[in-house]
Amino acid sequence: MKRPALSLIAFFVLGCMAQGQSLLLPTDNRALFDEPAQFFQFVDRDFEGAKSTPWEGGQFGFVRDPRRLGSRIAYARFHEGLDIKPLQRDAQGNPQDEVRAIADGIVAYSAATASLSNYGRYIVVRHDWGEGSLYSLYAHLRESRVTAGQKVKAGTTLGILGYTGSGIDQRRAHVHVELNLFLSSRFEAWHAANFATPNHHGVFNGLNLIGLDLQALYLAQQKNPAITAAGAVRATESGYRVAIPGDATMEIVKHYPWLLDGPRPAGKSASWEVTFSRWGLPLAVKASNMTVSQPVVTWVKDAGIPHYTHTRGCVTGSGETGKLTTEGLRFVKLVCGWF
Repeated sequence: MKRPALSLIAFFVLGCMAQGQSLLLPTDNRALFDEPAQFFQFVDRDFEGAKSTPWEGGQFGFVRDPRRLGSRIAYARFHEGLDIKPLQRDAQGNPQDEVRAIADGIVAYSAATASLSNYGRYIVVRHDWGEGSLYSLYAHLRESRVTAGQKVKAGTTLGILGYTGSGIDQRRAHVHVELNLFLSSRFEAWHAANFATPNHHGVFNGLNLIGLDLQALYLAQQKNPAITAAGAVRATESGYRVAIPGDATMEIVKHYPWLLDGPRPAGKSASWEVTFSRWGLPLAVKASNMTVSQPVVTWVKDAGIPHYTHTRGCVTGSGETGKLTTEGLRFVKLVCGWF
């Protein structure tokens, strides 16, 4: 079940809100549009005794951790960005490609130490397009050439492609790039309540950023440069919906008012119903008269496989019913500010 398409007027409004939003690719590798096997970095796969190196695992989406479910193969592990392979290596095999900003913005964060994140050395750039700040992220860099607070133009060199971070070696060197919504300014309190390990990255911890389908956006903008990030989010296929108690702060709507589906209630809403993509990207928020004491799944897409395998582990069950897992409840609390 997909959300109804936005009206032409709505798309026009979103387009007027965001000028000059057409995105650049972050490296000189342009093969995304005509030869994706030369664009995406491969992953190492060992499935049912067969080892392979499929480039498809470098794409955005549920492209990793294949599992056989009866006659079907489902990919249970979600990949939130694009893994772009290098074009240039030196005599020792080290990549030389420059990584550049995909759009004008301000450097919001530059990780000082490569060893403190699965992203390795990574940079976050804030983009203000008149529709709420979005954040591009560039991970696994060998080196950074910018600092937090620095203004950058589309195409400004941010760093050099590398293979810092966990699970990556020289042969699989790449830049992992995302385009994200920001979830909560209270992230550090949420993290402290849910994890015993320290948070080394403040509000720009990767858990506080949720990626839209950047791969689809690049391909769509090649055909129609007027398509915006907000428009791409609103057109994303729905995965599940959750009713949230009315006392949730819903900071996500303050950041991105275009997520609100229908008028904002004059007083306190009994609850909020939030539509998520399969991977947890908020797609729409609607005031509801439903009374709930805690977040509860009100609808989930039946994909013919256990919900756990196609909701990033956030929803359990199968068929037309589902329930938030412990991980799913924790995630929904962060998104909706119910903590």
